[in-house]
Amino acid sequence: MPAGNLETLKIAFRYGADAVYIGGEAYSLRAKADNFSYEDMREGIGFAHSLGKKVYITANIFAHNGDIEPIREYFKELSDIMPDGVLVADPGVFALAKEYLGDIPIHISTQANTTNAMSVRFWREQGAKRVVLARELNLKEIAGIREELGDEAELEVFVHGAMCISYSGRCLLSNYFTGRDANRGACTHPCRWRYYLEEETREGERLPIFENDRGTFIMNSKDLCMISHLPELIATGADSLKVEGRMKSILYVATTARAYRQAIDDYFSSEEKYRKRLKWYEDEVSACTNRTFTTGFFFGKPSEDSMIYDESTYVTDYVFLGYVDGSKEIDGRICYRMMQRNKFGTGDEIEIMHPSGDNERVKVLHLFDEEGNIIDSVPHAKQIFYIDVGNPIEDFAVLRHKKL
Repeated sequence: MPAGNLETLKIAFRYGADAVYIGGEAYSLRAKADNFSYEDMREGIGFAHSLGKKVYITANIFAHNGDIEPIREYFKELSDIMPDGVLVADPGVFALAKEYLGDIPIHISTQANTTNAMSVRFWREQGAKRVVLARELNLKEIAGIREELGDEAELEVFVHGAMCISYSGRCLLSNYFTGRDANRGACTHPCRWRYYLEEETREGERLPIFENDRGTFIMNSKDLCMISHLPELIATGADSLKVEGRMKSILYVATTARAYRQAIDDYFSSEEKYRKRLKWYEDEVSACTNRTFTTGFFFGKPSEDSMIYDESTYVTDYVFLGYVDGSKEIDGRICYRMMQRNKFGTGDEIEIMHPSGDNERVKVLHLFDEEGNIIDSVPHAKQIFYIDVGNPIEDFAVLRHKKL
């Protein structure tokens, strides 16, 4: 699972991730995420290892000459905190990783656009442990790479999240329009913008671009979702399934991690159980922010049905209210500590996502401020408060409210 900050990292693990990938304050492709300071990385790795989980750090930019010396120093720092892997794409950065990361495994990022067994073997011979394959491969191609390589290298595939209009992130539009480089973590997502045509002799006269009479968002891809096709994915022999989204919310990470965790566990318990619960998994991943779903390249090249032509906004069915991070007794009631992420009040009906797997609809009975004074609502962003719903709530349980 992705983690944009320390808080999200802890949620990802509590909701079922075996590993997370994070970015430091430089050299990853999500410069606009909160990202991790050196101390946050150390704490996150310690937290993961206490649970028997793993943390991978991204350093997958394509470096310019001026980046080399700072990356050298950065890798020296990373070698002290011992992440479970570092993701790179650039051959020069790979060489630095080999020189300075010691026994820390090196993974090849999807940015390297690895699409064949010979490329995987090349990286393995250089010393890479795992290769994250390009999103542009179908199931048959992935299975073919695995068959040709045997256990020679670990393979990882993206199974959920945003798709790029360019080839695995090699997009020049953002840099061209705004000077913000997509490959250096500052993408402005121009593929999601509304476009018009303008004829050179008719300045200011904008002509809409139509695509099958459905609108003008000609480069706006649907989001990838393969939760309904886990048997086919597992049959390819991939070692790791990866979810996109270091810029995404806690609600997205918790919801997606729990759905895929349960789907995977159910499948390995019994394919029949997985099939029976398929709608639940689909409903869950649809409950958090998405752009409606596609299976990407897995079943062949995407068609016109893989694009969204009439708008560029997300579908958001639920509002994130916060998550539980402690409890205490107030007026004889066990109340649960939270930080407000969206406003709600006493009497509201909300839903609790328990990390153990259940969803529970409850009514807010009482709210208290930090001093234990009763309040009617929590209107202020990041306000600390305590909630009573009459039932026990697990630590790290996420509270959400369905949008009307």
